[in-house]
Amino acid sequence: MSAADLVVRRYSHNDLPKIRQTLIDVHADAYADAMDDEFNQRFPWFVDHWGGNPDFDCVIAYDGDEAVAFAYGAPSTPYREWWREHLDPAPEKDRTFSYSELAVRTKWRKTGTAELVTRSLLDERDEDLVVLLVDTEHPRVQELYESWGFRKVGERQPFPDSPVYAVMLAELPLK
Repeated sequence: MSAADLVVRRYSHNDLPKIRQTLIDVHADAYADAMDDEFNQRFPWFVDHWGGNPDFDCVIAYDGDEAVAFAYGAPSTPYREWWREHLDPAPEKDRTFSYSELAVRTKWRKTGTAELVTRSLLDERDEDLVVLLVDTEHPRVQELYESWGFRKVGERQPFPDSPVYAVMLAELPLK
């Protein structure tokens, strides 16, 4: 298996009704060992929340007819980017894409698929910056993002039952 064999398709807010279940299914596979966690069980709410944004942007990688990975997010509201509180001074650039979610089916991990969907999503963006959150309990994931040009700028726990996340920021285009 190689990411080079995958076909990546792009979707928008208007496509959410036809891709919603696909996102939920890929996420359930990717997080199968942690689906007893109530926070992970709320993933459909996050799909609806992000997908409800008129500027929602999503890519899904397919092996034939099987969806094997996805990445999605939406532009941040200018000058209301929550990540700015972690930097003093904050960058002058103000157009930020919030990279909300990445999921790769377990059998497709370590094949380059995460990078494929990440770059497929972000290479088409015209914002200056991209921000994402990485569970601090997963340092190898953080290192992977760092290899793509992200840097940790702080930590945040957005919900009382969520993990503590590393706040990671990068300039677009990624290096």
